[in-house]
Amino acid sequence: MIAIGEAAYLVSKAIRSAKILAFEDLGMEAIYEFDVEDMPVTVAVDSAGTSVHETGPREWQAKIAGIPVVSETSA
Repeated sequence: MIAIGEAAYLVSKAIRSAKILAFEDLGMEAIYEFDVEDMPVTVAVDSAGTSVHETGPREWQAKIAGIPVVSETSA
């Protein structure tokens, strides 16, 4: 899962319980099972391996390609 900025606070409030499934000795890097309710996150990598870190920048570059950039010196 992925959450930005203060969204981590909202994520923490959505977790009702957590259980370590494997690698307990790794602490925060262990594998956990969460029971969540109304969790405000975005799927970063879907079951087909598509990553928002690859698709997002491409989609936004296409959306903003036609917007002119005005610098402060030319404004």
